Amino acid sequence: MTAFIAVGAATSGIAIRRLADALVWPLNLAAEAWLLKTALSARGLIDAGRAVETRVAAGDLDGARSAVAALVSRDPTALDAELLVSAVVESLAENTADSIVAPLLAYALGGLPAAFAYRAINTLDAMIGYHGRYEYLGKTAARLDDLANLLPSRLAAGLLLAGGALAGGQVHAGWICLAAQHGRTESPNAGWPMSVMAGLLGIVLEKPGHYRLGDPAHPPDLPAIDHAAEIVNAATLLAGLSALAVAWIRRA
Repeated sequence: MTAFIAVGAATSGIAIRRLADALVWPLNLAAEAWLLKTALSARGLIDAGRAVETRVAAGDLDGARSAVAALVSRDPTALDAELLVSAVVESLAENTADSIVAPLLAYALGGLPAAFAYRAINTLDAMIGYHGRYEYLGKTAARLDDLANLLPSRLAAGLLLAGGALAGGQVHAGWICLAAQHGRTESPNAGWPMSVMAGLLGIVLEKPGHYRLGDPAHPPDLPAIDHAAEIVNAATLLAGLSALAVAWIRRA
């Protein structure tokens, strides 16, 4: 299942790319840009985070718990306001790698076919790559996603540090937290961008029973979501410019 879907996505990318190349300039460029956009999730990521923020600010914790399900797979029923904010910030950080840096890197190195194949692998992991009764149905997808994100997660950590420098984050604390705590998560990749974000914001990010990242003396508050979004937007801009530069060099 994993091989069929990933190869099928790459094959469709090859076919679509050829169709786009048949168009005259600048229509071919516009078509390729739009197709690449379908493999990214920058705006949707920020919007989902702000939806939770709005409900927490209004005191609607039940609504916030429902909204946070769009970002995380954990059971939200027992999450209080601080843990809801933490879940949002964690997701913003981790998905900087999964939903922005990784597909851009894949595009830079292999064009639309690589970006589509990555998006298929990552989506499979998000759908079936969980512990539980059907764990081994999703084991291949989960391990392939881990492999596909080894480099992007580490690049995302660096880009978040750079984004933090542009958006007023605590860069030195981000670096210290990354160096000391990136290995605390079960995933070999998630801890890299999340530990950086915890340090940049000077807060603790916690998934109860699994990990705590950052400064435990400073719980997350609502402004942390806005600040995290600013850092992610800055990192996204840097990632996009870097990916375009690499793609241009590759084609040249």
